Amino acid sequence: MTTNIPVQSTNVSDLSYISKPIGDLFGELPVNPDKYTRCLLSEDQVGFYKANGYLTQVRVLTDEQCNRILDEYQRFLLWNNNKENSSGKNDAHLLDFPEKEFLYEYHSNQSEDPNQVVTHMLGHWRVSPLFHDLLFMPTITVPTSQLLAALHPSQQTLMPVQFWHDQLFAKPAHQGGQVAWHQDYSYWTRTTPMQHLTVHIALDDQTEENGTVHYVPGSHRWYRNHDGKEGPLPITDIDFKDMDSIKKVLTEEEIQQFQPLPSLLKKGHASFHHPLTVHGSYPNRTSEPRRSAVLNYFAEGTRSDTDEPLLNGIPTIPRGELLNSRFFPLVFDPKWM
Repeated sequence: MTTNIPVQSTNVSDLSYISKPIGDLFGELPVNPDKYTRCLLSEDQVGFYKANGYLTQVRVLTDEQCNRILDEYQRFLLWNNNKENSSGKNDAHLLDFPEKEFLYEYHSNQSEDPNQVVTHMLGHWRVSPLFHDLLFMPTITVPTSQLLAALHPSQQTLMPVQFWHDQLFAKPAHQGGQVAWHQDYSYWTRTTPMQHLTVHIALDDQTEENGTVHYVPGSHRWYRNHDGKEGPLPITDIDFKDMDSIKKVLTEEEIQQFQPLPSLLKKGHASFHHPLTVHGSYPNRTSEPRRSAVLNYFAEGTRSDTDEPLLNGIPTIPRGELLNSRFFPLVFDPKWM
């Protein structure tokens, strides 16, 4: 069983040393099991996820919490700054706070096209108390536990959940870019087994005009054989530029089934999706930005499948070893209910 590292002090610059909520976003973790029970999804919601590979419109944040996070969001954006000496990728050096060294990745515009801007980063939970506490919220972790269990071979109803990594995806007004169709686990094969889940939280209302996330129902069943094991589709565009590049690797049957649906998430609502569910988003051409926070989790028992660092700047976990370190804290355990 994963054990979180005891908290000695909240006066640290790297918040990965604090493996529980600091209290800035929602307070402390509940002591009363009923407060976890209230966060459970309905049987219909779990059934929809099992059938389609995703679930949308789950309220996880209040408008006030969203607004506080959006205020914090500004420190990570370079949209209005002089970006000389920047290609838009790997440009954390342009940020103006010393904790930027704790980010795993920072791309002010991963597409590198000034007319298709997508700011994308990982690791901000180590920098910001608000983003740090977000990953522990029971409104997020309890449904995650249910949905990880829903398609797990163990046939449990709830599973212990560990944090994998966070992401921010931000699209500015008028020039916000697309995120090409992909399966998340295509990028995560350095971990095993595949028992992951992604939570996409809308901090602004998402519309078809501003680039809401779209999902391909049933695509969580799209596997490929890799050395005798079932695995994800190959990565076809790591920088989001070619929206439809994934279709080059789909079968005729998959292309016929490729019928994306918009999630149209409301502010403070989240979608939860399987690591093989194909998803993407179109450009933002409205007069307002479209900002989201993404949290990625895995079920306890996940192991490293590489002898390289799992994320930039953190100690290597040798192949075959459990992902047990302060960088992958336990965020929910059914024993707490």
